Amino acid sequence: MSIALGLLAVTAWLYLLLGRGGFWLASERDVEPPPGAAPGRCPSVVAVVPARNEADVIETAIGGLLGQSYAGGLRVVVVDDASADETGALARAAAERLGAGERLTVIEGRPLPAGWTGKLWAVSQGVEAASASAPEYLWLTDADIAHQPGVLGGLVSRAEDGRLALVSRMARLQTGAWPEKLLIPAFVFFFDMLFPFAWVNEPGRRIAAAAGGCMLVRRDALVASGGIAAIRGEIIDDCALAARLKAQGPIRLELTRSSTSLRPYRSLGEIGRMVSRSAYAQLRYSPWLLAGTVLGMALIYVAPAALAAVGSGPARWLGVAAWALMAIAYQPMLRYFRLSALWGLALPLIGVLYTVFTLQSAIQVWRGKGGMWKGRAQALATQA
Repeated sequence: MSIALGLLAVTAWLYLLLGRGGFWLASERDVEPPPGAAPGRCPSVVAVVPARNEADVIETAIGGLLGQSYAGGLRVVVVDDASADETGALARAAAERLGAGERLTVIEGRPLPAGWTGKLWAVSQGVEAASASAPEYLWLTDADIAHQPGVLGGLVSRAEDGRLALVSRMARLQTGAWPEKLLIPAFVFFFDMLFPFAWVNEPGRRIAAAAGGCMLVRRDALVASGGIAAIRGEIIDDCALAARLKAQGPIRLELTRSSTSLRPYRSLGEIGRMVSRSAYAQLRYSPWLLAGTVLGMALIYVAPAALAAVGSGPARWLGVAAWALMAIAYQPMLRYFRLSALWGLALPLIGVLYTVFTLQSAIQVWRGKGGMWKGRAQALATQA
């Protein structure tokens, strides 16, 4: 039995290394133009920023948007989604300090209607306001993301060169505290495993995904896809939008270091809440998929370490081999985050923690508190 378990684990990791689109190589990256460089054509862009209680980060985020070196027209629309702090006022103050107050519009979000998640309702209102000037592109980004000056030029170059409906870049998350070092690279690693970026970027494949912190969308493709209203109840809204946009044309998803998250996750609990918000939604709220995921995580991550530690004979060596393969697979992601290669040995523990977060996600949905975002439980009862 132990030998069979070891063989299954080794086979699973060989498949992941050789048959899953090379996801572990983390090779789908952005190539930014130098500051001040512009694409051959500079179509108009409006950035849409949903913001709810973001007073601690909104000024930096707005400064990054209005400080873009993009040679074309760029305006920013911030939707203040019933913030209890000074989010809107601080956004305006940041624009005034840059002498760009005329390029920023802050609108007060309307009450949340039934059937919508809070973030998507804010995004929808921002898109509505942005569309009044008929820009060619909408830049959907978050209020806790900082963009370097060349980001928009790079996004537009990608979109124009490939005639893409969507270009999305996964902002680099913080890895300063030890819980972040332990769990944040794995968050991206698992996401890339679920949605291999190389497959997302192939027009002939149905698989689609995006990272909500940075998405440049061709506006006519968004309209043709049904707009934000078509995904109004989705918890994993970025991937849902990517799926609809891929039906309109090619899309691209990349890693980047030029857009960075301003939001630290200093404890295991904070990271767990971030993961739990959408984990059960990824499993389509299915108890059967949840059970299969738990068993799969046990086979892929826990069994190799257990066999290596307490197994004997061939079973132990199979466990060691599987553990070595997973550590090797993790190295490119650790290099991307500029972390020690030794963190690769922690993947069994990391797998256990992410399994716990997934179970917590299911329990939250069952209790009617699923999909928490800014104080709102957004997993709809009809989905649970």
